[in-house]
Amino acid sequence: MENNGWALVTGASSGLGVDFSHELASAGRNLVLVARREERMRELALELEARHAIRTRIVAMDLSIPGAGMELKRILDGEGIAVDILINNAGFGIFGEFIGQPLERTLNMLQLNIASLTELTYLFASDMVRRRHGQILLVASVVAYQASPNYAAYGATKAYVLSLGEALHEEMKPNGVTVTVLSPGATATEFFDVSGQKSTPMKRAFMMPSRQVARIGLAAMRRGRASIVSGWKNAMMTWSTRLVPRILQRKIAHRVLRQE
Repeated sequence: MENNGWALVTGASSGLGVDFSHELASAGRNLVLVARREERMRELALELEARHAIRTRIVAMDLSIPGAGMELKRILDGEGIAVDILINNAGFGIFGEFIGQPLERTLNMLQLNIASLTELTYLFASDMVRRRHGQILLVASVVAYQASPNYAAYGATKAYVLSLGEALHEEMKPNGVTVTVLSPGATATEFFDVSGQKSTPMKRAFMMPSRQVARIGLAAMRRGRASIVSGWKNAMMTWSTRLVPRILQRKIAHRVLRQE
């Protein structure tokens, strides 16, 4: 059983965020749940409090709004909540040709996936370093490992997350803080409904249950790993790209990810 410190989970109203919350609560962690959909988080909080005798704090906010991270930190500081574990999970993807998407939606994705994630990491890691204790999990994606036509901007945001997380792992480790990057492949969440990508035989073959992916990420975080790809199929696919020239990587990805 872990101590009853506080863990902060972003994107806590669905998918991996819900599963991260269940796993952390079962280990005895109090939870700060952050997402836009308050009612879903309230239902989740009631269930977790009843099942695991933990405390929860719900903060309903849109983290894609600039400065939302600072407002969240201000709220929690005002309540004396010190976050020991940060699960930077909030994010979304956009599938399709880059110029075929509304620019505003793409910029909103960049704000959430990159700027807000960076802001939250900076604010909470600063406290962790001062206390010389803390754990951070950043959620990237297997598309972080190569150029991904039709997921061009989304893949680029996750490449940033992967690079940032692995670098911060080395920077902060001497200060007692670990940073771990989880890179899921196809996962049974709302992601594809939001992104607009249709179901394909390959996607179904690689699909993993959300709870399993969350457990993999949390186990890697607890072991202090810098990064992990969820599932052996995804790991083999990801690491095999190192043997393929980049020009061929992107052509293969374009064929696999082409719109139907």
